Amino acid sequence: MNNINWYPGHMKKTRELIENNLKLVDLVIEVIDARVPVSSRNPLIDQLVAGKKRIIVLNKSDLADPGANEEWERAFSQTAGLALQMNCMQGEGLARLFRLLERLQQEKDSQRSLKKPLRMMIVGVPNVGKSSLINRMTGRKSAKTGDKPGVTRGKQWLALKNGMQLLDTPGILWPKFEDPRTGLALAFCGSIRDEIMDASELALALIGVLQRTYPALLMSRYKLATLSETPLENMEAIAQKRGFILGGGRIDYERCARTLLDEFRSGRIGRITLERAEDMSAEGAGRGEGEEK
Repeated sequence: MNNINWYPGHMKKTRELIENNLKLVDLVIEVIDARVPVSSRNPLIDQLVAGKKRIIVLNKSDLADPGANEEWERAFSQTAGLALQMNCMQGEGLARLFRLLERLQQEKDSQRSLKKPLRMMIVGVPNVGKSSLINRMTGRKSAKTGDKPGVTRGKQWLALKNGMQLLDTPGILWPKFEDPRTGLALAFCGSIRDEIMDASELALALIGVLQRTYPALLMSRYKLATLSETPLENMEAIAQKRGFILGGGRIDYERCARTLLDEFRSGRIGRITLERAEDMSAEGAGRGEGEEK
């Protein structure tokens, strides 16, 4: 597939929003997708929030490989200082997050005579679950959510029940993906609009990854006795199993592709992590101060 370059004008505005408001917050909560922990982290965010305390939220951990979740939490904890797994849609991990925030509030109170509520900023690339996290933290539907990236708009200060305040920001991508695998990983997970992608090509690329890394899950989900060598042959076998056939016995590649992408994103194929901590450097996972968990 060709390199994916996608940098809408509102992404530039988001960068400026973060830069202009960073001095107002004590803490940055960076939300990433646990299935693609490297690709769902914008390197610009590291530059923008350097020097601020940070919590890395491995969201959608319920869709990711449990063993890989543990590996990534350890890797990020060694570099960013604070990291935890969450399922923001269901609220799993929320109590632990609030315990971390209360501890940071106590630390801040001990450092200044005038006690002020902790203020934090939520950042991350589109469609990683920032709005779902905010809704859980505030206990109400404060931020818009949706399946398509880029739903959140503008700057929003929101108050929590414990008096803390948080600033929501729209998702921010970066101008160019130097590694095409980054763009693919984000596209697999829905962080890049499907409208700018060719669904069949994307599904073929995903099948290629899954047949190498999670062959048993792929075979089980689509009731395949064996896997063929090529993604195209496997896609055709999946289409035959699901009855995605057009007139004249032709394969409905578009329907098969969209079904496969939907079932991967919803976790119906299985709990899958496409990037492993053991295979990639955690350098750049964060430059915050190390703390005990």
